[in-house]
Amino acid sequence: MATVAAKTLITPEEYLVKERKAEFKSEYRNGQIVAMPGASRPHNLISGNIFGHIFIQFLDRTCEVYTNDMRVKVSDSGLYTYPDVVVVCDEPCFEDNHVDTLLNPTVIVEVLSPSTEDYDRHDKFLSYQTLESLQEYILVSQSGVHVEQYIRQNGNWTLREFRSLDDVFQIASIECKLALRAIYAKVQF
Repeated sequence: MATVAAKTLITPEEYLVKERKAEFKSEYRNGQIVAMPGASRPHNLISGNIFGHIFIQFLDRTCEVYTNDMRVKVSDSGLYTYPDVVVVCDEPCFEDNHVDTLLNPTVIVEVLSPSTEDYDRHDKFLSYQTLESLQEYILVSQSGVHVEQYIRQNGNWTLREFRSLDDVFQIASIECKLALRAIYAKVQF
């Protein structure tokens, strides 16, 4: 009879101690550390373009935009993750005095990768929806021109999609506009 090794679960506190010393980033899901895959050139270009265009719109405002190194904690599910771009327009709230785990994102942007697309669309989005502060969730394809914008309205999520480089969409919760031509600058399909 074959035996199956039991998975060793760790606490969030153990994860944070290890993660803060780690050379590479990992998520924390359901008591386990999950290594994050590296990002492709298009993925990096797209997330950098989004960060840059939002950052410029925030120069005279108190809102903050972070790249994929700002960890976000979803308290209800216990998920710790690193979105590609995170925006907070209220006073940022952090888990502890390390100021490296944001608790109250306003907007989260994920650039879809083949290895994480299903997770980003389903389980991760379901977890993110429990964040009371989150007003918009934006998914950006790296394999073609396609942006999906989920907007929280009266407790429900509505979807808007954009598929043309000529499209410009409003991120109302942070009073920003993003042009798809800017998002996909220098990206070749």
